[in-house]
Amino acid sequence: MNARQAAIERARACFLRACWLDVAVRKPGNVSLASPGHGMQASMFIASAEAAAGPLFAPDARVGARIEGAVAASWAVAGCNTNLGILLLCAPIALAMERHPGATTRTALQAAVASVLGTLDIEDARAAYRAIAHARPGGLGSAPAEDVRDVPSIDLRAAMALAADRDLIARQYRDGFADLFALAFAAPRPGTACGDGPAGADATPDAATVAFVQRLYLACLSGFADSHIVRIHGERVAQTVMAAAQAWRERERAGAVLDADPGFAAWDLSLKAGRINPGTSADLTVAALLLAGWIGASTAPARAAASGWHGS
Repeated sequence: MNARQAAIERARACFLRACWLDVAVRKPGNVSLASPGHGMQASMFIASAEAAAGPLFAPDARVGARIEGAVAASWAVAGCNTNLGILLLCAPIALAMERHPGATTRTALQAAVASVLGTLDIEDARAAYRAIAHARPGGLGSAPAEDVRDVPSIDLRAAMALAADRDLIARQYRDGFADLFALAFAAPRPGTACGDGPAGADATPDAATVAFVQRLYLACLSGFADSHIVRIHGERVAQTVMAAAQAWRERERAGAVLDADPGFAAWDLSLKAGRINPGTSADLTVAALLLAGWIGASTAPARAAASGWHGS
């Protein structure tokens, strides 16, 4: 196996590990093994990840083709939108890891992703638009220009830039994934995030990994009004959830074990009872775990990188 093939397999393993951690760890408002919600079960997310991994890491595929193929594969097994945001974030990262297998530091990997973003073209936009239309994400409104229901006339990065002020995923495309890299490397990581232990329904992540995943999630949810919540429920509800996340983040930073606090599970259930799903924060958490896993698998023990993620 050559370096490129090995990189694809390693990146795929990191992606599957990240997607498993997404449901193996309780993240309030999101579906987990401990807590279904929004009409979905954790098994649907695991099946979607496994189905999406093939097209997402298809050798030589462009970003748009990866997104479109992975969305179609996910829908074929889940019958609903479980991972559109994850795929939009992870497709450029997957291609960057394939093209630059030696990018094993934060700086090198961020440069590799920026290089991929610079090559996005109108065909990538057309494929991504078809994928978004297929996924039918909740709360998708209309845009005054380059609406996803129309055929795009500009490249994918330019199209994302038009939505960047109202959508945190689109903002990553515009800004070179700056927020995502800051999130992923804001704090020390527990070992390697891919390849450590089984990623199946019967597995349980260790306490350090659980804390790390929850730390990533709360950092995102407390730092930004979740785009998915804003689309469905409005800015006021998103700000309320953000304030609650800030309080829980402070407890975690003070050393609290969140899963040991009944209030943490109660917050999870209350969000689901209100049909409030911080989906964008979950998407960013998965993509951050992919980045951290790739670097962690390359440089053990993992080392924290300097970051400015909202005071971390």
